[in-house]
Amino acid sequence: MSCVKDKTANLQKAIEKIREAAGKGAQIVCLQELFSSLYFCDVEDYDNFLLAESIPGPSTEILQKIANENNIVIIASLFEKRTQGIYHNTTVVIDADGSNLGMYRKMHIPDDPSYYEKFYFTPGDLGYKVFETRYAKIGVLICWDQWYPEAARITSLMGAEILFYPTAIGWSTAQDAVTNTEQYNAWQTIQRSHSIANGVHVVSVNRVGIEQNGTMKFWGGSFISNPFGSILFQATHDREEVVVQEVDTAKTDSYRTHWPFMRDRRIDSYQPITKRFIDED
Repeated sequence: MSCVKDKTANLQKAIEKIREAAGKGAQIVCLQELFSSLYFCDVEDYDNFLLAESIPGPSTEILQKIANENNIVIIASLFEKRTQGIYHNTTVVIDADGSNLGMYRKMHIPDDPSYYEKFYFTPGDLGYKVFETRYAKIGVLICWDQWYPEAARITSLMGAEILFYPTAIGWSTAQDAVTNTEQYNAWQTIQRSHSIANGVHVVSVNRVGIEQNGTMKFWGGSFISNPFGSILFQATHDREEVVVQEVDTAKTDSYRTHWPFMRDRRIDSYQPITKRFIDED
């Protein structure tokens, strides 16, 4: 999905596409990161805090109604105003009966050129989360989280059958094609590795469109991988798409049995992972 400056227009587009997906038989719909606005973190601008809203709030109320009407689970990424001066990059999970199952607050917050998220977002303090929806037990992580195997592992160990990653990542329009390809391949490869290491499906949903006054092309390329990292579906880099893909969560047991990475984990040896860097004798 591409976005415009008008929050109301983006929300209405998302609702139309949710209904379209439901009409095609979808049971779970994942919207992209911060779907109700342009990706505003390209600049440090205090006015952008006006885009934030409370959770529960106006957007969740509308989406709960849409979920109930269409018997569909909705994963919705929002800019949360928790209180004065504390804001989060937050995803809400709404069950197919319209009930709010809870939220996940983005844990890893980047700070890079055109991605100044530390200016806006307080790191998540809810820990990693799973949600028991009508159709599957799902885990939700957000964008920069997708580069961290620890986050995928912990969420999988909590029982997630599918990992969802709402995302907003793109290319500088001044960048060469070779670099673009290398970056996209790295992004997809790290997430496919989460599928393999944890024996779960991964669903990664990214926005498309030119933003930031023409300097940023969000690369789309949304994809779904099975528990062995095979690509079941991959979207284009430049078009809006609503695609329904069947996922067989029962395959997790088969993959984990035949390739027992989970069985052979040496949890007694992993204590050093909690250190920032292992520079001790």
